[in-house]
Amino acid sequence: MKFRPLHDRVVVRRIEQEEKTAGGIIIPDTAKEKPQEGEILAVGPGAREDGKLVALDVKVGDRVLFGKWSGTEVKLDGKDLIIMKESDIMGVIESSPAKKSK
Repeated sequence: MKFRPLHDRVVVRRIEQEEKTAGGIIIPDTAKEKPQEGEILAVGPGAREDGKLVALDVKVGDRVLFGKWSGTEVKLDGKDLIIMKESDIMGVIESSPAKKSK
């Protein structure tokens, strides 16, 4: 990607949800809500606080949850992406290690 976000902004790619319900019903595009989960593709250097640079808590590759109306939707390199401030991100989804079966 040839885009570098500034300050405390991040570039996020939405992670699409399943198109079927658990019962097997296919959800048409017109009825689907936009997913609020995404993967961070790029991060800015951080915010300035009292003249000092404060690094972001998120990094490239993190899976995050964000608000329904967060950020600005853009198209870069033919991909639909969102540019948002770090404060629009509600949290990072931690992948839990798989349980060992005995």
